[in-house]
Amino acid sequence: MSVLDYILAGVLAVFQGPAAFSVLGLPVPITVVMVFAGLVLGVIVGATPGLGGVIAMAISLPILISAFGFSADALLPVLGFMIGVMKGSTVGGAVPAILFNTPGTTDSYMTTLDGYPMARNGQAARALRVAHFSSVSGDTFSDIVLFVCAPFLAILVESYLDLPEKTALLILSLSFIAAVVGSSVAKGLLSAGLGLLAVYVGSGEDFYPRLSLGMPELNQGFPIIAAVVGTLVLGAVFAEMETLWRDRRKSGRVTSVPQDAQARMSWAEIRRLLPFIGHSAVIGTIIGALPGVGSTLAATLGYAHGGKRHEATKAPGDPSFGEGAPEGIAATEAANSSVSGANLIPVLSLGIPGNTAAVFLILAMESIGGLNPGPAVFKFSQDLNTELVIAFGLFTTMVLANLFNWTLGGMFMRSMGVMACVPRQYLLPVVLLLTLTSLYIQETRFEAIIFAVGFGLLGYFMRRFGISPLPFVIAFVLGGRLEELARQAFSATGADPFFLFSSPIAAVFMLASVVVVILSLRMRGKVAAS
Repeated sequence: MSVLDYILAGVLAVFQGPAAFSVLGLPVPITVVMVFAGLVLGVIVGATPGLGGVIAMAISLPILISAFGFSADALLPVLGFMIGVMKGSTVGGAVPAILFNTPGTTDSYMTTLDGYPMARNGQAARALRVAHFSSVSGDTFSDIVLFVCAPFLAILVESYLDLPEKTALLILSLSFIAAVVGSSVAKGLLSAGLGLLAVYVGSGEDFYPRLSLGMPELNQGFPIIAAVVGTLVLGAVFAEMETLWRDRRKSGRVTSVPQDAQARMSWAEIRRLLPFIGHSAVIGTIIGALPGVGSTLAATLGYAHGGKRHEATKAPGDPSFGEGAPEGIAATEAANSSVSGANLIPVLSLGIPGNTAAVFLILAMESIGGLNPGPAVFKFSQDLNTELVIAFGLFTTMVLANLFNWTLGGMFMRSMGVMACVPRQYLLPVVLLLTLTSLYIQETRFEAIIFAVGFGLLGYFMRRFGISPLPFVIAFVLGGRLEELARQAFSATGADPFFLFSSPIAAVFMLASVVVVILSLRMRGKVAAS
């Protein structure tokens, strides 16, 4: 089969799947409905401070798996829903940032610097339109880069990397994530080490219980969904509850949102914003392709680069960055939105999650089956490669989500300002209840709830001591694959104890793992000294 045949098969897998309902006698595929529903939910949770796409994905995944089952036809609807949530939450996060000076997500903090002053100056509607246009533009650019780069990177890895090289590449990825995420390198390494320790509890490939302390409940290890949801979601909920308990001050909000008369963005304004959107989209895409770096850094760098350009090109009388400049919103939103597509480059080509949203996409793939992320996905052959069909079907859902975002996302976004008024003291218990309920629906055993609460407490204390939970979660997700590859490489090299240095490429990867940690230590030391 040719590449075009696979692309067509992926498109047909989306549009010729089971129908959800009919409109004017025409069937509407369930995957299309799920993408749209995910986008709407994403906008809602993104516009609600204290929630976000990750929490929505964590709650939705067990429910979706229970509803659709584990058949091959279930994967694309579930992934389509998750993609919709991921994209919608990025757009929705700008709503409270602009209207109420309260970022809906951490990525939207920089949006408050210019969005809120515009809202106070009677330009709220204009600011929301700029945010929507910039966000979707950056997201679309990032998706195009994903479609082009992921297959080539996967083919390159599959052609030139053997088992020792792939093992060393995973170690390099974990070292990079641990070194660049969080407040310090030592805390990042500690977080990743705890993740590897937790994932190796229970029976390994030799079927002998490890680190189980003689407890039968631990013989099978910790459920991956309980560990991930507990650390990321319950830990965040516990930390937020403590914050509300200790500090009950209300954030400043505009009591009314004046709407400006301009209903649409003019072509002149679009042309003025395009350079800022373009540069920030490139910055966000490059950062998004690096595992673990995150969209917050992309938004910061995009805003800083845009500020320098704006000061050099602005006309007299135009507001500067931080004073209500639309270019500031454009630079920030394009940068943080362009991370989402690029984050899937290491997921699909290497099987390495780049951020927390990508972790839940991998969980969906592993739970349902049918797509094992990694270099083998993009193996073109004359015989049908069903994983490649699903991969192109996933690309199709991303295109659909962008189309919905372009056409309807702005309307939903501008109507979600009311969600920022929901008190967090009422919101957080609901999130906690929904999370535990959805977890029990999938695992159907009470031990999973206990494990999740335990990991939630771990995530809470990690946040209290300034330790990022992201390296922990990614190490937990990749730990099993790392052990499998290491065992296979050890066996394939004739039980060579130095198999990680058996080839120049593997040795370079291992050396790079050490260099990344050392350079991160030096850079953070210079920042602290200054």
